[in-house]
Amino acid sequence: FRKKLATVVRARDVDGLAALAATDIKLDFGGGSGVAELRKRLADKDWKLWDELDTLLTLGCAANDQGGITLPWYFDQKIDKIDPMMGMIVMGQNVPLRDGPGQNSTAVRMLSWDGVELAAGLQPGKPYQNVKLADGSLGYVETGKLRSLIAYRLTATSRDGKWSIISLVAGD
Repeated sequence: FRKKLATVVRARDVDGLAALAATDIKLDFGGGSGVAELRKRLADKDWKLWDELDTLLTLGCAANDQGGITLPWYFDQKIDKIDPMMGMIVMGQNVPLRDGPGQNSTAVRMLSWDGVELAAGLQPGKPYQNVKLADGSLGYVETGKLRSLIAYRLTATSRDGKWSIISLVAGD
């Protein structure tokens, strides 16, 4: 299933992705669902679903409690002491936590796929974000190395012997 998903995403194959989706695929928390709606959103450049799927494929998958899989892997992990609405995952290994918002600031610690919380909310357009770690320490991480804990995620499971995407949602 994972290989098929990667193949159709790389090819931007709408029919292929639709074939991998459950007929009742959940697309948002406001009632958006179904393969027809998925096709519509894939065609609409404003949704940027292909880009989101590209990113999800780079972030690994994990087994979930329902016997299926979730992409990205970290969505099904327990990340203690982090508010999911303000939480971010540090994408990568050995990402510097700096004492100030700049490349020339001192790296006080290295982070690897850690959960952090935005200390001052998201500062759009800023190259660094002020973050708080689970132990309460503060610092700055490069904005491009952060991804919201509740950004897009994909869930798939086996129904009647066929693996299908049952949700592709963002938010909470």
